[in-house]
Amino acid sequence: MIAELEIHPRVSRALARGEPVIALESTIIAHGLPRPTNVETALAAEAAAKEAGAVAATVGVIAGRLHVGLEPEQIEHLGAASGIWKASRRDLPWVLTRGLDAATTVSGTMLAARLAGIAVFATGGIGGVHRGASTTFDVSADLQELARTPVLVVSAGAKAILDLPKTLEALETLGVPVVGYRTSRFPAFYSADSGLSLAMRAETPGELAGMFRAQRRLGLEQGLLAANPIPREAEIPRAEMESHLTRAQEALEREGIEGQGVSPFLLGKVLEYSAGRSLEANVALLLNNVRLACAVAAELSD
Repeated sequence: MIAELEIHPRVSRALARGEPVIALESTIIAHGLPRPTNVETALAAEAAAKEAGAVAATVGVIAGRLHVGLEPEQIEHLGAASGIWKASRRDLPWVLTRGLDAATTVSGTMLAARLAGIAVFATGGIGGVHRGASTTFDVSADLQELARTPVLVVSAGAKAILDLPKTLEALETLGVPVVGYRTSRFPAFYSADSGLSLAMRAETPGELAGMFRAQRRLGLEQGLLAANPIPREAEIPRAEMESHLTRAQEALEREGIEGQGVSPFLLGKVLEYSAGRSLEANVALLLNNVRLACAVAAELSD
């Protein structure tokens, strides 16, 4: 029993009954989306899971306790308060012992999901190898987490601000299967097609669940990344997005932003340059991922 881990009763009941449960991250609430869209989107994600017949467990740290399943007022707090920590695996011991509030990243949420016994996690896009990483060595902890934590992650690929070819190469090196959902191309977050091919493809949630079960039977520690493209009606064409990303990267270099501030800065610039379209796309792809995650969780619960 982990003293700092608090699993919400609705999540505990669903897990005990073998009902479908999915995990959701909270970095999107505190650091990923502007107010009030951040809280509205988090609540909409939970509502979409409920509509799909699953229980959503949004993960976050409140006053030094790791919550798997948050109340609406706790989500509101993470979306409105200042000084909310951004917690990956590395940061969790710090924020727990200090009694801090924190939003969990993909890696932090995966770890919490495993501790709670949740097999499926829906996010927008994973972190990966940043552009210019050959100089900065800026590589997200999400990749290592996928290599050692057996959770099935549904995402719209990796964040478009990243070096996507190097991110895919790193995932291959780490032994993490990347499975395109009804696609043979790696999604580019805001765009359905990055131009990069995928070797593995699944046509149904049952196929994704079957592959995840096969990993567990083989005793593999890796997770599984289900790459679910943004709906076509919501995507931003890749050429247009690359133009925004180039401008954002140039602004980043001028400002000298480093570390955990890189992703929020770049995403903010993309929001500015796209005149708000990136925000609409972000919300659409997240809800699309939630629906697929619920379908996979239902297959696993069966």
